[in-house]
Amino acid sequence: MSDRVQSFEEFWPYYVGAHRSRGCRALHYCGTSLGVVTAITALVTSTWWLLLVAPLFGYGAAWVGHFFVERNKPAAFEYWWWSLRGDFKMLGLGLTGRMADEVTRLYGSPTPAADAPRLAPR
Repeated sequence: MSDRVQSFEEFWPYYVGAHRSRGCRALHYCGTSLGVVTAITALVTSTWWLLLVAPLFGYGAAWVGHFFVERNKPAAFEYWWWSLRGDFKMLGLGLTGRMADEVTRLYGSPTPAADAPRLAPR
């Protein structure tokens, strides 16, 4: 992989490799869902301060998954937009029961490993 990722399609295999653990993915699903529900609640109730809290819920749960379950660095530190897009794609695949298949397709095993790809900083 080049030093700089040029597309989401190029980023996606890295993203999947950083989320091989079911526990990490589960924390992402919870965090992303809670963040979305909080943002929608803010809009429906005009409780605007909740928009500030929504990302904390989403990223907080995800980062716990990375630091304590997957033991890697969140992609959002370097590629925040593609990481956010990856969160939603992963949630969609998870809700339809296809995320484990995607991990297997790209890595042959859903087990986290030291061979997960690394991206160079931007």
